[in-house]
Amino acid sequence: MLTVDPHPLLDLVAFTSTFPAPLSALPSPEWLAALLKGDASAPLTSDDAVRGAVRDLLRHGGYKPTGRGKPASEYLVRAAGDGSLGSINAAVDACNAVSLHSGLPISVVDLDRAQAPFRVGTAITGDQYVFNASGQTIDLEGLLCLFDAEGPCANAVKDAQRTKTNADTRRTMTLLWGSKELGNRTERAFTWYRELLERLGATVERLP
Repeated sequence: MLTVDPHPLLDLVAFTSTFPAPLSALPSPEWLAALLKGDASAPLTSDDAVRGAVRDLLRHGGYKPTGRGKPASEYLVRAAGDGSLGSINAAVDACNAVSLHSGLPISVVDLDRAQAPFRVGTAITGDQYVFNASGQTIDLEGLLCLFDAEGPCANAVKDAQRTKTNADTRRTMTLLWGSKELGNRTERAFTWYRELLERLGATVERLP
């Protein structure tokens, strides 16, 4: 279902989740919303070493992870710090909680809006996509991305609008963009992530 191009730094964990109802019918419980705060108790804590390793991962293909193009996990730290990180839906909130505390960028795509086959590889010159409802685009050259049958659709910076979750989403694919420089951090983040999703009633299946 997913192929991954060789990469010297990428420590990827990918899995699918099937939720018991559409996300519109699954508001985040209080315990999950509480994890969206930077000082919440969590099994992982991010630091400068994690941020540096993630940036090194994204730089490898020639991408510059700075300014508006920095890893999504860094935006979450800032948003949690100023109190603007709010609840969106159970799937996105679980993603944001794990990304915030682990320091790893995470992508979540709606499996019913994306098309197989799926591949992870480095984007080339000219690759881009719309990443929000306003129609803004991101230049993807040199950046590790998830590709589906239509082209790139997710990465560690901004996911494509066309495959984002919505009120009707019941099946998702999630990718944790980890680095081999960080030991078993990706595996530990996945273990916690899986616990959160199963507590929400989701069925999780890891992709080989």
